[in-house]
This record gives sequence, structure tokens and C-alpha cells, in this order.
Amino acid sequence: MLNIQENVSLQPYNTFGVAVQARFFVTVDDESRLLSALEWAQAEDQPLLLLGGGSNMLFTKDWEGLVIKLELRGREIAAEDDDQVAVRFAAGENWHESVLWTVEQGWGGIENLSLIPGQIGTAPIQNIGAYGVEVKDTIVSVEAVSIDDRVKKVFNNKDCQFGYRDSVFKRAEKGKWIITAVTFKLAKTPVLNLSYGAIQETLRAQNVENPTVADISQAVIAIRQSKLPDPKEIGNGGSFFKNPVVEDSVVDRLRETYPEMPFYEVKKAVSGEQRAEYKIPAAWLIDTAGWKGHRAGNVGVHDRQALVLVNHGGGTGAEVWALAQEIQADVESKFGIRLEPEINII
Repeated sequence: MLNIQENVSLQPYNTFGVAVQARFFVTVDDESRLLSALEWAQAEDQPLLLLGGGSNMLFTKDWEGLVIKLELRGREIAAEDDDQVAVRFAAGENWHESVLWTVEQGWGGIENLSLIPGQIGTAPIQNIGAYGVEVKDTIVSVEAVSIDDRVKKVFNNKDCQFGYRDSVFKRAEKGKWIITAVTFKLAKTPVLNLSYGAIQETLRAQNVENPTVADISQAVIAIRQSKLPDPKEIGNGGSFFKNPVVEDSVVDRLRETYPEMPFYEVKKAVSGEQRAEYKIPAAWLIDTAGWKGHRAGNVGVHDRQALVLVNHGGGTGAEVWALAQEIQADVESKFGIRLEPEINII
């Protein structure tokens, strides 16, 4: 039976710690309750918002509708052979805890994505990535329920149309589906991704010569903890902006003024052909523009990681968003690059 509450504070449910309210609120821990909640919202003509870990959204105002807090739990081995294992996780499982469980089994594929906040269900939407790995490389399928008619569908990897911090769920299918489970393909004999120098440096500092998936996971955790603030200590949503991907002409132009500017080659498929483009760290752009450590009242830019906007306490989502827009405008005027939010603005 549904327990729909009224006028519920969402402050405990968003990592920015913004004090906003939901007109209606319900927690669902199985698919039958999820379907009932969708029926209720449709019957009552209430706008709908899905809430997972609350780590990738910024509330700028109250939600005048129904918030569904997804708490679907469970994991199972869906298929297995000598080389690989497919594991199905329910959407409400904690992402980091799930990564640690796969690492404990010795399975490789998502260890570089340790300590990313949020739940399993949000991972495909954002195509989360870090330290040379994107989650799209391990996803077999995504199970989802249609918000309109409550029909269930399975999206295979190709159906998801993954891109850089992007998927079909952020474009053509945005707002149409609720992800209920994700199946990942993991390697029993892992091929480790050590492409990021920070991982290699951390392993050397830890005197690790022949790393395992557990060593990679611990190295990533150490790196993230050294750079990123804990939302339990200071409100934030992790990386606020995407790293911009640009053509070589933009890199050439900027390096005339900033020869030390870091950039990384990425491949993009255009009309069936691979074309080189370049990723410039948004953190470098923001830092070089002078924003790292900036404070505006109760909100600001983190003093160790320019990509993270923070709520020092008592800040509103509108204040965070206003600061983000100032940073966007300044970076664009200085570098000719428009930063795009990675955070969902509500």
C-alpha cells in the first residue's frame, strides 16, 4: 500500500543540502509500488520527479507535484562463463557499494568508477565516467518502466545511444522512463585501465607494483577523497560542469595564450568515421579564470577542486545556480567555450 506524504522536506534527500519541499512524497521499494505511484500521479494530474541518491541535481525551488524516492534493491548473477559474468543490479542499489562488491569478487570493469555518488539507476542516464572509464563500456542492458503507460522495456547497449556524459535518456527519451535495473558485463580476468597518471602516481606512492582491481579501486578512492569534498560535511553535487569537447582549432587557439593548458584526445564517430576531438578539463578553465575558492555568501567554489560548487550552509539552489551562470559567462568570455552543467537543474 502506498504511503503518500504531503509537504515533505527534500533537504535530507539532496547532497547539496538545499532546503526545499515536495508537495507529495512517496518511497517505493518494489515495482508494484512504483506502478501504483505512477497511477496515482496520473490520476491526480501531478508532475512527477524521480529521486535516487540526490547527488546529481540542484533544486532551485519547491517541487509542486509528486516525488518518488526509488529504493529498489537486489542483485543477481544473470549469466556467467569462464571469462565473464553478467550481474543485474536493481536501480536503487548504491553505486559505490555495488562497485566495491564487484571488486571483492575480483571482477573488473567498473573499479575506476569507485566512490562516485548516487545509485545504479542513474549511472546509465549520465553515462558516468572517471579515470579513463565510462560505464557504457560494461552495460549490457537497462530495464525501464514507461511513465505514460507503465509498460516495461529492455534497452540494450546500442538502444541507449551513449555519448560523453549522455544517453538517450537525456535526449529523445528524456522524462519518459524510470530505470528499474541495469545489467553489467564484467571480466573475470580484468584488463586494468591505468591511463590516468594520477592512478599510476598513487599506486607508486602505495608501493603497488602489480595492481589488482582492488588496488585500482583504492587508488581511485584516495584520489577522489583528496580532491572532492564529502557531501556529509559540505553540500555539493560533485562535478558541476562537463569537460568540454572541442575541435583541434580551439585547442590550437588557446595554446597560443596558454601553452600549459592540459587536453586529452577523444574519438568521435562522424558518418561512420572516427574523428579526433579534444577534451579540455573544465576544472582548469574555471581555475585559470580565477574562480577556485571563490565564495558568494553561503555558496561558492571548492578551494581544492574548481569543478565542484558548494553550499557552505544555508545557501539556496537559486544562489548556487546564479554562481554557476556567472562562471559560465566568465569562462566563455575568456576562452570562447561555453560550459554545460553536468548537474540536473530542477
